[in-house]
Amino acid sequence: MLKFYLFPISYAFMTFPIAALLFTLPFLIVQYRRHGYIHKTRAFMLYLFLLYLMNIFYLILLPFPETRHNTPLADGNVQLVPLHFIQDIIRETKVVADEPSSYWHLLRERAFLQVAFNVALTVPFGMFLRYYFRTGWIVCLSLSLLLSLTFEGVQLSATLGYYDNPYRVADVDDLIANTLGGITGFLLAGWPAAHLPRMDRLDEKVDLSVKRISYTRRAVAWLIDLGVWLLIYALLMIYHTEAAYWVSSGIYFMLIPFLTGGRTLGKWTVRIKLTGKRGRVSLAALIIRYGILYWVIGGIGIWLPILSLRVSDLSFIMTAFVVFIVMAAFVVHIVTRIVNKDPLLFYEKLSKTSHVITWPDKHRDNKSLQTTSM
Repeated sequence: MLKFYLFPISYAFMTFPIAALLFTLPFLIVQYRRHGYIHKTRAFMLYLFLLYLMNIFYLILLPFPETRHNTPLADGNVQLVPLHFIQDIIRETKVVADEPSSYWHLLRERAFLQVAFNVALTVPFGMFLRYYFRTGWIVCLSLSLLLSLTFEGVQLSATLGYYDNPYRVADVDDLIANTLGGITGFLLAGWPAAHLPRMDRLDEKVDLSVKRISYTRRAVAWLIDLGVWLLIYALLMIYHTEAAYWVSSGIYFMLIPFLTGGRTLGKWTVRIKLTGKRGRVSLAALIIRYGILYWVIGGIGIWLPILSLRVSDLSFIMTAFVVFIVMAAFVVHIVTRIVNKDPLLFYEKLSKTSHVITWPDKHRDNKSLQTTSM
């Protein structure tokens, strides 16, 4: 029976890196929006919670039937009699009521182990709810029941209709056991919740004014901005706009930040903005900053190879070599800034622009917090 449980757990751990990768971008956005920075303890707990959820769903779903066209279960797919597991234990167990030494047989009985497993399945869920999410017992009871209902619904629907017939029994006793497990976890979390750092107080002594704006944060903003800019670029191309690349990049990265006080959609999402030497960033500074980045470096990388196709093969090879050198030098420059923790890239120094965190502060009339741009 142990192998039955180890199989889905091993798959959960193997696929966790993929799920974590997909989870990372929305996680970063939410953390930057809600807290203004990434706290390692909070990040660890959330990724641990993700791993736990993957494990429990794999446990209720795996192993899958060999074919989608599976046969119906012999004893039906629904069990609606509460506490029916007691009859199963009595029928299957070798326990003798007046012989306490025989009680150890319970630890090897399928019916007992199945109930114990369903209780243990949601114990961590209740612990997470109390410690990390700071819920009360009523909320914990409700969410544990809702989680169990989700399990049983997936099983009853034959994994959302993918299979012809359900391959697991939807059992009311599982609802009882899972809900009991959630409440048990809630009670067990009382000690760690009282002695470990409280999740809702992690930010009490954090001063965002001295926090660096990490390259990770800037990368998240850039990914969002890249998607929006490519959409604008594609629309201009559809309408056959001349110089669509330069027009779209000029509008999105220069004109819009000038009009919005240094913000693009990506920067607004992660609560940062550009500022100039004297405060509000000027249009000239934005043109220098993004002109170097998108019109010079970007132009070399995108348009030189295209233009060189119209001339000789030797010219194309030489152009490709120049593009490689420029791009390699730019990548090396970024890497060295990250390693050396130098806050500004060369085009930021030339344009005299930098990032600041924009964090609402009722005591300072919602002014931006000046930070070192990492």
